[in-house]
Amino acid sequence: MNTHEGVAFRSESTSATAREVLADALRPADPVGSRAVERETAWRRQYLEHFRRAVEAGIGDAAAAQAIAAAGLRSAHAAMRFGDVGLDAAVTDAPLDQVLHTTTVEGGAEPETELTLPYRGERLRGDALLRQLDAWVERGVVTASCAEAVRHVHENPDWLRLEGDVVAVLGAGAEMGPYRALQRWGAEVVALDLPRADVQERIARVATDGAGRVHVPTRIVTSGRGDGGADVGADLVRELPAVVHWLGSFAGSSRLVLGNYCYADGGLHVRVSMAADALAAHLVAEHPRTALAFLATPTDVFAVPAEEVARSQEAYRKGRVGRVARHATRVVSGGRLLQRNYPPGADPGLCDALVPQQGPNYALAKRVQRWRATDARAGGTTVSLNVAPATRTRSVVKNKALAAAYAGAHRFGVEIFDPATSNTLMAALLVHDLRAGLAPEAEPWRDEARGAAHGGLWTAAYHPRSALGLAAVLGVGALRS
Repeated sequence: MNTHEGVAFRSESTSATAREVLADALRPADPVGSRAVERETAWRRQYLEHFRRAVEAGIGDAAAAQAIAAAGLRSAHAAMRFGDVGLDAAVTDAPLDQVLHTTTVEGGAEPETELTLPYRGERLRGDALLRQLDAWVERGVVTASCAEAVRHVHENPDWLRLEGDVVAVLGAGAEMGPYRALQRWGAEVVALDLPRADVQERIARVATDGAGRVHVPTRIVTSGRGDGGADVGADLVRELPAVVHWLGSFAGSSRLVLGNYCYADGGLHVRVSMAADALAAHLVAEHPRTALAFLATPTDVFAVPAEEVARSQEAYRKGRVGRVARHATRVVSGGRLLQRNYPPGADPGLCDALVPQQGPNYALAKRVQRWRATDARAGGTTVSLNVAPATRTRSVVKNKALAAAYAGAHRFGVEIFDPATSNTLMAALLVHDLRAGLAPEAEPWRDEARGAAHGGLWTAAYHPRSALGLAAVLGVGALRS
């Protein structure tokens, strides 16, 4: 194993790793499902069914859901390495081959003292913001609990600055992360992202123009540079021990909030997610006040409360596609298109919005985050995990099929958000979770459903994958125009 790879798969097959981890996760609560994963011979086509089962097996039984999360995390950690040692050993025992220093930037702006939300060319505030929240709830774009959480932040603008917290943003340059909003509000942030000039210039610009305090990792370079200057940023995958050591220095009198907003393509997404998870587990163990934060992707499987199911069934009854046309479409497609989202009376329903184009590595990387949230919450850790709406980020729209589906999604009751709206909305939900002091729900699926900004996927009339192809066909024309 090349040590320069950093966090890497123990096996050369990422598919074999994902299958092994999911089988291990299911084994305590659903041994039949575990064996089905082990015997799967068409993993890349059939993985959707097994990831769905790993949610179903925990519904109605909190202990089972927690067992799935704990077993999945143990297996995932065992499946990864850092150089010649295991992932967990790298966090605690690997020698530091470099030390990260800190550069701090103080923003020159005045902090915003009112929650505002950019939306379709306007900046909503006050009553306009509250009316938009009501409209989203009415249309089934966000849950009522999501709107209530944002209203709570609106009523308590002193929360925005997160006084007494230091928020470590992994993937600070990401479009969906809270970094920009937190800087407008005057928060103290640790901004960690790759040591790439374009990424770090973006982070520095936000820090300088903002109202908060930003700490970035600095690497002192003594060779290969005539000026002996400093490189800014750090690679979490390749420099995990140094990042662990550096971030631990911020867990002092202030509470450290570790937020994972990293994204990468393919197997690298699993590697970075596992590096972040090892970091999270270590910080919570060493500094019990540490809080954790994640964004859940809407294109996953979630248990959905009865009120959202009822909205979906109403949309099915009153849908734009008539009964005859719907039947004809199903016949022509062999039953694949326009399937109803939930069986009648489902409580909870199960919204399966996994997208095959995103692949099993993406599914595993995001599931690990949900498992960590479940496991940490059960251990008493403060956790913010909220379902974010489908958003036109660069990483999504570069996939032509997804870009077309997003362009046609509104015809099926799904609203696709712009990044500026999404990242501010999700930052407000983070503030709420860190300040409102809500007790965990009785079951993990209810914690995931609370505060969800699902964009309409949960309340849509049709099963997401059964409408995705039609949305893409309809969206192609929109993209061309």
